[in-house]
Amino acid sequence: MHIRPFTEADRPFLRTLFLASRKANWTWLDADSWQLEDFDRVVLGEQVLVAEDDGHRLGFAAWLENDNFLHSLFIDPQYQGRGVGSALLQAIQTRFTATGALKCLQANKAAQQFYLQHGWEIVSAGESEHGSYLLMHYPKAATLRYMGQ
Repeated sequence: MHIRPFTEADRPFLRTLFLASRKANWTWLDADSWQLEDFDRVVLGEQVLVAEDDGHRLGFAAWLENDNFLHSLFIDPQYQGRGVGSALLQAIQTRFTATGALKCLQANKAAQQFYLQHGWEIVSAGESEHGSYLLMHYPKAATLRYMGQ
């Protein structure tokens, strides 16, 4: 598996992956209005990394570089639990220039546990269009420890 920057050729595959992953994991939300094109709106203006193995796209992560804000981390449901998310997350964390941030839906207990296991900390809570969320930070010091600096 390798992590690489997004190319336009990835768009059709990642649209499908994004929709399938949300339907598989966000079961508490009404998916009736979700569309393939949602991917385009969600990653607009963001940096995107793609996890790929033997030409098969396994997942992606999108972040706002200037804000060190991880906006999206989605894995093909067939490949969840196989280290793809960890590899993408580590690739993003090494690109942070200051404390990283993300919002994790409170109903998404699996994602919360995943981020906590990777050194993220809950700093506050809030409300979004999809429900309550936790604001989580990844301290830059943790990135430096991970990189052995």
